[in-house]
Amino acid sequence: MSFPRVGVIGAGQLARMMAVPANDLGIDFKVFAAIPNDSAAQVSHFVLGDYTNVDSVLEFAKSCDVLTFEHELVPQSVIKAVEAAGIKVYPRSQSFTYSQDKLEMRKKIAELQLPNPKWQKYEGNHCEISFPLIAKLPSGGYDGRGVFQIDSEAQLQELHKKAGTLLLEEKLDFDYEISVMVARSPHDQAATWPATLTIQSDGICTTTVTPVPEISEALANKVQAAALEIASGISLVGVMAVEMFIIGEGFYINELALRPHNSGHWSIEGSETSQFEQHLRAILDVPLGSTALRSKFAVMGNVLGGEKSDMYRPYLHLMARTPSLKFHQYGKEVKPGRKIGHVTMCGENLLQLQLEVAHAVDYMNGVIDE
Repeated sequence: MSFPRVGVIGAGQLARMMAVPANDLGIDFKVFAAIPNDSAAQVSHFVLGDYTNVDSVLEFAKSCDVLTFEHELVPQSVIKAVEAAGIKVYPRSQSFTYSQDKLEMRKKIAELQLPNPKWQKYEGNHCEISFPLIAKLPSGGYDGRGVFQIDSEAQLQELHKKAGTLLLEEKLDFDYEISVMVARSPHDQAATWPATLTIQSDGICTTTVTPVPEISEALANKVQAAALEIASGISLVGVMAVEMFIIGEGFYINELALRPHNSGHWSIEGSETSQFEQHLRAILDVPLGSTALRSKFAVMGNVLGGEKSDMYRPYLHLMARTPSLKFHQYGKEVKPGRKIGHVTMCGENLLQLQLEVAHAVDYMNGVIDE
């Protein structure tokens, strides 16, 4: 039996980080890139094309044993055309709907009898949710894009005129946000990682801590069980992030991402099997790996574009100061607010880990100079 070829639609940092375990596993790996300098195209075999063009994607897919995705923007018509050609595509088009369409996701969570915030589909009809509320574009939004706080009927009407159909949700006064990464294979083997605390700024995740500090064992078990139930309920194949709001000992489902996710980057160093290797194992239908932690805590900090454009020079200071800090650069042009890399540190002392990761991120971003 020869090693399979995996094709990835998209060539950003998620595909770039998937290329490393693919190489380790001996998998023939290539990406469908928009430009030659895309993050993953710098380190992998690539084909250039437009992911909205059925013929281009089909030609690429026919050269692969399994096709997968690193973003949710591929049209359903394209995915279904690849499926119709008899090519293995994971996640399947029906499953992917719950990542692409937030209204369908809310319906599915309700069907599974898992906790949703109060919500409604809004087409200019009567608003049933009290202000202030959260309005979301049903598709196309990520990293805080397409999400709006609405404080009045006038604001809501104005947004509706511009954007059309909306998903409205109650604005929850939550204690904190978490993400649970889960993996599932075609023959229904599934595994979760410990829940991760996600710290947000302006709708963008800046820091994660795994496992969630001081979470009760009962709640930790409940959120992992919910992630497994969703994975089975939507027939997931691959990895998925289940983002949740926590209030006391209860939780509400926020969003789903059917792909490797920023909240799982810690797993490269912090888990016995990273989310990227696990995604490959799942879509190839080989046994899943252990999701056990390698140390008590793993802290990840996103490096966002700032004043500094030289991302290599900071290594001199940071590698000398904190030898156990791990760096991941995405090969992307530095732009303000753009995710250009991340750092991770694992260990036993949570406060020390948080301080060192915060220092590294601030130093690389140019916020501090010592």
